[in-house]
Amino acid sequence: MKKLLLVLTIICPYISLAQKLSPAELARCKAQVQRVTIIRDNWGVPHIYGKTNADAVFGLMYAQCEENFKGIERNYLYQLGKQATVDGESSLYQDIQLQLIADSTEAIKEYQTSPLWFRKLMDAFADGINYYLYKHPQVKPMVLHHFKPWYALMFTDGSVAATITGGITLNETKQFYSGADARYGRIKTIKPVNTEDVDGHVFGIEIGSNGFAISPKRSATGHAMLYINPHVPFYFRSEVQISSEEGLNAYGAVTWGQFFIYQGFNAHCGWMHTSSYADVADAYAEKVTHQNGKWYYEYDGKQLPVTERDLLIDRKNGDKIETVKIKGYYTHHGPVLGSRDGKWLALKANNRSYKALLESWLITKANTYIQYVKAMDLLSNATNNTVYADDKGNTVFWYGNYMPKRDPKVEWTLPVDGTTKATEWQGLHPLKEIVTVMNPAGGWIQNCNATPFTAAGKDSPDPSKYPAYMAPNGQNYRQINAQKLLDTKDKLTLDDLTALGYDRYLTAFDALLPPLLKAYNTSSDTALLSRLRQPIYLLTHWDRCSDVASIATTVAIEYSTAMFALLPKPTTTEAGTYQTDRVDQLLKELKPQQLLDILDNTITTLNKRHGNWMVTWGSINRYQRPADGMSFDDSQPSVPAASVASVFGQLPSFVTRGGNGTKKRYGYSGNSFIAAVEFGPKVKAKSLITGGQSFKAGCPLFTDQAQMYLDGKFKDVLFYKEDVLKNVWQRYHPGQTKHQYTNKGDCLDD
Repeated sequence: MKKLLLVLTIICPYISLAQKLSPAELARCKAQVQRVTIIRDNWGVPHIYGKTNADAVFGLMYAQCEENFKGIERNYLYQLGKQATVDGESSLYQDIQLQLIADSTEAIKEYQTSPLWFRKLMDAFADGINYYLYKHPQVKPMVLHHFKPWYALMFTDGSVAATITGGITLNETKQFYSGADARYGRIKTIKPVNTEDVDGHVFGIEIGSNGFAISPKRSATGHAMLYINPHVPFYFRSEVQISSEEGLNAYGAVTWGQFFIYQGFNAHCGWMHTSSYADVADAYAEKVTHQNGKWYYEYDGKQLPVTERDLLIDRKNGDKIETVKIKGYYTHHGPVLGSRDGKWLALKANNRSYKALLESWLITKANTYIQYVKAMDLLSNATNNTVYADDKGNTVFWYGNYMPKRDPKVEWTLPVDGTTKATEWQGLHPLKEIVTVMNPAGGWIQNCNATPFTAAGKDSPDPSKYPAYMAPNGQNYRQINAQKLLDTKDKLTLDDLTALGYDRYLTAFDALLPPLLKAYNTSSDTALLSRLRQPIYLLTHWDRCSDVASIATTVAIEYSTAMFALLPKPTTTEAGTYQTDRVDQLLKELKPQQLLDILDNTITTLNKRHGNWMVTWGSINRYQRPADGMSFDDSQPSVPAASVASVFGQLPSFVTRGGNGTKKRYGYSGNSFIAAVEFGPKVKAKSLITGGQSFKAGCPLFTDQAQMYLDGKFKDVLFYKEDVLKNVWQRYHPGQTKHQYTNKGDCLDD
């Protein structure tokens, strides 16, 4: 039987090519350079000033490349399905998924048919990167030696989980397209879920965020405020300001390789995106047959031909590149990504589109609530919720943006019947129909990746007024913490807001500790009681706040992590979001003796690992920034960190990784770019970024914000040009001589 995977005999050496620009490209870049000025302040933050919007985009991309070209290339290798060219077999099936999901042919057509003003932005995006490579021949791209303008249309969402698969897993794609199954992927399985564990245990990778909006009535100055706190892998975004003489002036976080401010603010309004669990993509179970050498699927009583498309994927094998040919399958619902219970699974989603990129850009340009809503009316952001505030005092929360209309009686969290019209989408919900909070009477809004039906306390939306697919997720401990804090705080200053955002109370232990303490107090096992007397004493008197000097924090985190490992895998991705319910159920099922045994094993493990269980949290929970960002080493300098992963209910997040030769745990994900903004007559803001702006080890800007970041001590944002000019490190046109005003050494790829 013919396999679905075929390796071609064309094998080419992997050759690095120097960047070349055509005479027309070079002339265009040289003219644009003169219209762009980059001023880096004393924190290294680039403030981009361009004559036109396109000029500003050119400068933005050039400045990003100076800091982290590798990150830009990596993001586009992912979006283009070209990671296997560098990683080999380990990334092959992710590339297959991405090439099935996002067709570059469509992106090229969209670029060619875009209005001239928008094509200029995409041209400037590519020119800024290509001119950087032209001016820096020592920088050797892994694969992408020349960026095309249409690449921007392959990466239209700035979130860390920008690709939606409708619950179809990478393993299912691998099983289906590897050809390993003789029945062409008819694999009977239960629905698997992405449950890669925080700290190697439970609840999923840290891709959440916190967003708070404070109305004038709750603000000490009478001005609306916004708190921007994404939780993503460290160093995932750059802090930047982008301005032009065409009215553009925005500050915030830019995902590497994109030309819009993903989370940020301008002089009048601000926006914070949190990852959304709104159901915006669906897997369709297709009933297929194989007739006369071709595949057909049943739909509306007819047999329709499965569309086939050849995918050519370069895969590294040693020092050579093999081209792998895959036959991809599609129904009218979308690409086939896997199979379950004898049926193929086709994905219907909106992973990339011209409108999505346009919406992202128009949000960056919006200066009023009306302009912001006009951008959102494009209904194309498929992965984000939005917390919004402005200088008119408005505070708003939208749970999602792109929201397909569907039959509310269908269970959309599971694969739906692909043979009938009854499961077809019925257009999109207009913005006014999605779950929304606007100017709540209580004066605050929060979202921490949990249910929107507690977003504003007693002023939260009524779930009975919305179909279940709009908000199928549950509650988490972090959101409970945010609700309590915001409901009791009044007349907040900007400093109060940053302190609230760094509150280290661990709400999960309000549920976790009482059963453990009760189990200890009612146990008759004298030997066990003796062994656990000191740990129980510490936990009993612990304030449930993490701290570098706290032994109780160490014991509590290790204990709860071991207990969470006992949670059964949820049946769907959505079910996995009901964190508090899942933990409550587990606590009901565990016997008191089991709780004591888990703590006893925790103490034993700590003794084996560290020689003594009485270790302070800061001695093992560390911040370190290696040159590559990930190769942690106990013998190298590091700094104690108080925060923990936010799954324990803490608002700031510091997800750690141990093992690989280390006894200590090192942060690699969590708080990244953070900002607090007040919208008065003049915008006032404070910000932090993980470690520092530079990616060059040894440069002062590599870790100059590290201790501030760990302690929650924010720097003042230099938003107005007169303030920037008082704090200049470098001033230059892209690719030209840099005028240094302070000596910070070699911090960029000059």
